[in-house]
Amino acid sequence: MTPNSPLFTNDALVLGILLSILALIFYSTKTKALVKIYKIVPPILLCFFIPGLFSSFNIISAEHSQLDETASRFLLPTCLVFFTLGIDFQAIKRLGRKALFVFLFGALGVMVGGPLALLVGKLIDPEFLNRDGEEVWRGLATIAGSWTGGNANQLALKEIFQPSPNVFAQTSVIDVLFAELWLGILLYFAGKAQQIDRRMKADSSVIEQIRIKVENKNKQQKNPDYQELIILMAVGFGITGLSHFLADLIAPFIEKTYPLLKSYSLGSKSFWIVTIASTSGLILSTTRARKLEMWGATKFGTLFLYILIATIGMQLHIFDAFQNPTLLIVGLVWILTHAIFTILAARIVRAPLFFTAVGSQANVGGVASASVVAAAFHPSLAPIGVLLAILGNAIGTYCGYVTGLIMQWVAN
Repeated sequence: MTPNSPLFTNDALVLGILLSILALIFYSTKTKALVKIYKIVPPILLCFFIPGLFSSFNIISAEHSQLDETASRFLLPTCLVFFTLGIDFQAIKRLGRKALFVFLFGALGVMVGGPLALLVGKLIDPEFLNRDGEEVWRGLATIAGSWTGGNANQLALKEIFQPSPNVFAQTSVIDVLFAELWLGILLYFAGKAQQIDRRMKADSSVIEQIRIKVENKNKQQKNPDYQELIILMAVGFGITGLSHFLADLIAPFIEKTYPLLKSYSLGSKSFWIVTIASTSGLILSTTRARKLEMWGATKFGTLFLYILIATIGMQLHIFDAFQNPTLLIVGLVWILTHAIFTILAARIVRAPLFFTAVGSQANVGGVASASVVAAAFHPSLAPIGVLLAILGNAIGTYCGYVTGLIMQWVAN
């Protein structure tokens, strides 16, 4: 062991440590004494930062491990497949035009807000974008994926834009801080929904109609047998393998034949792996393969996602994450832009507050936050939040990629 080596370097042991951390976090969410704390500090934040603390204190280290690379290559595309193949376009269509309009306008607010916030930060402090030779826009581009889809989309864009660990740590703080602040505001106003809807002259009766329809169509999860689990894994990892195979052909061809496209990440194997996996899942969602959702596709996708988050947390150096205070201004401008777009869309179509809050969180917060906000209005409405969030998973990588390219242009 060299003087700078971490305490534990064996990957089998490190994986055990990471899974133990995840187990303790989620076990503690059921503890009554910690419930109030988890309303303020989301579990997913701890899944990032506790491994980051272990790394900062040199107990484990991504530099001496292959776990982060292995997880990003195998688990990330597989969880993207699992998240997208269960999307039910017909159920989403039944939510109505108002819900979809508010949701999509909120996503547009993220896409506009990112470059706008970057421009504001650049005007305040021109040096913040390239401090210590690190390109901050690459880390901010991952937030665009997180705020138009969820953490899986964020990690997909991390593979595409390749921010440094230090930059990713800084922008992850901004992501979680402002996303959770906005979540808290929405939960507060959820308790005043009736007064707000009356003032906005919004028709909230549609919520009850949608609730009944969604409950009637909501598929019951089943306990899959070994045959079904093997089929599920074969589909997920099979598409991952196909994505790697095609990316190995496409990326070198573009890099050699069309070198100008490299600036758009089209010469990156990671870009093609993520894109092919996500698109394949969307295509499968229109076929009988969508029944794999009943066999636990989303649950396995979520499991893989948290393992990914823990391995990426190993790359974070927590004590370096707060070195760029201008990012706080960027994050504030960004989330305010999204909020303005979402509220404006709801005002235009006179959508009830429920669609405003859930549509926003389906973008910024993902499945967990969207379902929590929906349940705050009525417990049986949680599936609606899940439906919109799944739609966010489907479009998040694409929206985030376009936003990242615009931010690259603004930064340069």
